Amino acid sequence: MYVILSTIAAVIMGSAVLAIRMKASKKPVTAKKIILPPLFMSTGALMFIFPYFRVTPVEAAEALAVGLLFSIVLIKTSKFEHKDDGIYLRASKAFPFILIGLLVIRIVMKIVLSSSIEVGTLAGMFWILAFGMLVPWRIAMYLQFKKLEKDSVDQPSQFA
Repeated sequence: MYVILSTIAAVIMGSAVLAIRMKASKKPVTAKKIILPPLFMSTGALMFIFPYFRVTPVEAAEALAVGLLFSIVLIKTSKFEHKDDGIYLRASKAFPFILIGLLVIRIVMKIVLSSSIEVGTLAGMFWILAFGMLVPWRIAMYLQFKKLEKDSVDQPSQFA
């Protein structure tokens, strides 16, 4: 029952993330908008206070490794561009398919692993996976954003 409910929740959250990302590409990006999501998500680590959600070091390393692999795909498809009034996240035609693909892979992994790993442990592992995917992606975005921001300040204006 928990696996079914969490799968439905994952689909709803994945759809929300997709909608938010598509809408976000229409507004200028700020450093704050890049940095805040990992900070907000980090509060989820409080789940590990409860023994039900704790994972072994090997499980944590496995989940982190998968998250890091997933982050590579997100990093490769997240590019910024400078427009007149700011820096924007370039809308990638592949991004929605990549997000959906990553969501499907996570759901399949959850269904397969739920038969051999306790639900609480699996929840902890998937939080580590998601955090391990989000943090490197956002760090790469921040570095790219700062580089583009610096480059735009260093270049003289064409109207000067």
